[in-house]
Amino acid sequence: MAREEKPYRVYRGGRAKGKVPTATRTGRARRESGGGRGDGRREVRTDYRGPGARSGRQQEVRWGRRIAIGTAVLVVLIVVWGVASWFAFSSGVSDANRRLDPNAKSALTQQSGLLLSHSTTVLLLGTDNARVGGREGDRHSDSILLLRTDPSHHRLYYLSIPRDLQVPIPGFSTQKVNAAFQIGGPALAIKTVRQLTGTDINHVVVVNFADFKDLIDALGGIDVNVPKPIRSNRFDCPFPTQARCSAWQGWRFHKGEQHMSGQRALIYSRIRENMLDPSESDVTRGARQQQVMDAVGSRFTSPVTLIKLPFKGGSLATPLTTDLSAGQLVQLGWVKFRTSSGESVHCRLGGDLGGSGTGSPSEDNPATIAMFLGKTAPQPPTGQLNPGCVIGHTLQ
Repeated sequence: MAREEKPYRVYRGGRAKGKVPTATRTGRARRESGGGRGDGRREVRTDYRGPGARSGRQQEVRWGRRIAIGTAVLVVLIVVWGVASWFAFSSGVSDANRRLDPNAKSALTQQSGLLLSHSTTVLLLGTDNARVGGREGDRHSDSILLLRTDPSHHRLYYLSIPRDLQVPIPGFSTQKVNAAFQIGGPALAIKTVRQLTGTDINHVVVVNFADFKDLIDALGGIDVNVPKPIRSNRFDCPFPTQARCSAWQGWRFHKGEQHMSGQRALIYSRIRENMLDPSESDVTRGARQQQVMDAVGSRFTSPVTLIKLPFKGGSLATPLTTDLSAGQLVQLGWVKFRTSSGESVHCRLGGDLGGSGTGSPSEDNPATIAMFLGKTAPQPPTGQLNPGCVIGHTLQ
């Protein structure tokens, strides 16, 4: 019987000697058309990752979902923070609006348009009814400062008015300019300053010095660059006994950049007599007040303050009395934020201030007011008590 050909092949068991060959791919393991090579042989798939493995597309979808969820949570938190900040701040500002005498609002020059894009002039008044011996009922404006914004040029203008200038007070006799607030409150102060400077005043902010230090403390303090050493006289002695006050030599401030608490900033802004420099006067004090107001404005617009708004937004307006709404204050803050301190213009009025510290306004004041309004280039003062303007730093 002839041996028939078997219909199958017999393979020899075991493996050949040598290294185990590794699987390599010289082409795609499976063709998009159906997976054959076209020559009758079947290719082996080598990209299998085992059960439960995710494809690259699935991993991309998973990470995409995580990013989307994280972004949504962040947006929700920002919205909640913004709403809480706004309600806290606007509540405090509403209280500050109610504290303003309606007569003061009628004395202001009304203005249309956003503060973000239109120049505006704000009168800043600091009252000296501090809680110290004998001055609780004093309502003189210890600080008189005009602030003008110039959003189109990202610049701020400051104009200090010495409180001891003798000027006509509308409806009353010629007196020191700071007496206007004592006589008729912010309304008469607005009219007096407008008559003195010939400048329309759009808004007013009255800062109560009794609470001023609390405002600065709520902001976390301010940074001030003191231009020269200061030793004040013995005003507002911090000690309880007369003996200790007599031995005390006054408040001291060293030269250079320093961080000030509310109490230190308040003292610094009110120093009128520097025992280390007898040439200083009320005009010099106005420069220090500009420094403090500028530093407070910078702190208002800092990221640290913005983070604290939901918790301290209401207390920030406690020392203020103003016609400015919460939205307008935010706009002013944005204008301040976009302004370079090196571009700010600091001006002061001057006068014939004799030995008594009082006197009539300088006849060069109108030229300085024109600089403050941006009509002429800033020119520095020619003397210790003369008017003038400088760019980028406060007058000393």
